[in-house]
Amino acid sequence: MDNQDNSRRSFLKKGFASTAFAMLATTGAEAFSLQIPGRDKKDPKHIGQVGKHFVMVLDLRKCIGCQACTSVCKVENEVPHDQYRTFVTETEMGEFPDVRKGFLPQLCNHCDDPACVPVCPTGATFKREDGIVVVDNEVCWGCGYCISACPYDKRYFNKRTKTADKCNFCAQRVDKGLMPACVETCIGGARVFGDVNDKNSEVYKLIHSFSTSVLKEAQGTHPQTFYISLDSRIEELFSTTQSLDDIVKAEEGFKSEWEKTRAEAHNHG
Repeated sequence: MDNQDNSRRSFLKKGFASTAFAMLATTGAEAFSLQIPGRDKKDPKHIGQVGKHFVMVLDLRKCIGCQACTSVCKVENEVPHDQYRTFVTETEMGEFPDVRKGFLPQLCNHCDDPACVPVCPTGATFKREDGIVVVDNEVCWGCGYCISACPYDKRYFNKRTKTADKCNFCAQRVDKGLMPACVETCIGGARVFGDVNDKNSEVYKLIHSFSTSVLKEAQGTHPQTFYISLDSRIEELFSTTQSLDDIVKAEEGFKSEWEKTRAEAHNHG
């Protein structure tokens, strides 16, 4: 997966200037209107939950690398085969006999100052008022500017929709008062999601009780995905290439169970 992504990113970066010129020459003025129908109509799913600021805390002391988050995300969000909105990379740490596994869950960081937003020529990528960065795939034309701009490489070109895609904190569930699918199914309770403006929320208490870190802080994008117990050895996993065969195997095991859970929630909703 990573080799394919790296090739794609390299291609997009090299072709940035020529592609931009071609698009300017061939695209109608309407595409550059920066009008987002849903947002302009104050559609709640585009505006978000005003007054709230959603963040995620990943407690690496509790992550066991089971990939349940990876699997249910693909089912919940209909992510195409061989593409991922979130996944967990792993490594072995220490020296015998003091050896243990280290895990790094990865997803969109929903940055406070997202690099992906200002480069989007159509306004399809934007940040809701509750901090969730989303992609309107009815407006996105798949130019790939945002994919190249993301310093975390957490965007991809969705093979099914032909648009840019990424984690949206399962906004479709959050707006119904539910947790993101990855949080709800996290066996170890490592993923915690909530409104950091609420002092009684678990995310607020965790951030104010423990030392937290973010990935690539020097980029200045102010990520809103916080890690507890992130050390330099685990952070190195961020740029590693790793086979996701185990994820694919696990996916089949979790798919049926999650589809059943989602159907039950729908029937009772």
